[in-house]
Amino acid sequence: MKLSTRPRPWLPPKSAFAGFRFPSEVIVVAVRWYLRFNLSYHDLEELLVERGVEVDHVTVYRWVQRFTPLLADAARSCRHSPGDRWFVDETYLKINAVWRYVYRAVDQYGQVIDALVSTRRDADAARRFFRRALSTSTLKVTPSEVVTDAAPVYPRVLDELIPQAWHHVEQYANNPIEADHSQLKHRLRPTRGLRTDRTTQVIIAGHAFMQNLRRGHYELAVDAPPATRVSTAFAELAQAI
Repeated sequence: MKLSTRPRPWLPPKSAFAGFRFPSEVIVVAVRWYLRFNLSYHDLEELLVERGVEVDHVTVYRWVQRFTPLLADAARSCRHSPGDRWFVDETYLKINAVWRYVYRAVDQYGQVIDALVSTRRDADAARRFFRRALSTSTLKVTPSEVVTDAAPVYPRVLDELIPQAWHHVEQYANNPIEADHSQLKHRLRPTRGLRTDRTTQVIIAGHAFMQNLRRGHYELAVDAPPATRVSTAFAELAQAI
């Protein structure tokens, strides 16, 4: 039996929204509102019902978990490279009644470089965080200075991973990242409980993505008026996924 050598017709890639009952515009608006404003899933359910969209808050939660990483990944190539001065610190959150640590870093321009939820606050966790931040393919920046608190694990980890960087430890020098922690905690306050490390990681990464987008660290919707820049950027990203 002779097989056909006729080339297959080109088919466009399947949309990430295929198979969902609600239109992509509704899903993207719900995800954007959740990442942008201090709203719970129940709040979003109520707001959508007022606009004629009857959707359960559990469905909104699933949309956030599903589409937040996809939208952030679609924006990766448009992200600005961070500066070479990094402020690194860890804060803590209660996830399902258990304390967890969150490692975060921002640069001198206010761009959130990365965030990582960890069960421990030790050298292994710090090492994993720095490797994540340094391996982000689109950043291509190695810091020349890293500002941390006086935690004893940092000198060893930095000497191992970024030996050329100046490790700066000084009182009040780490204020930029500590102030940024407060914005994250303010956003998480209405969530009515964080259930798992994995889902919390998605939300924290989504918060960082939204912060960076609002602060102008992406080449997205650059011609849109400031008031509509975020909504325009999300509409562009929805077309990409």
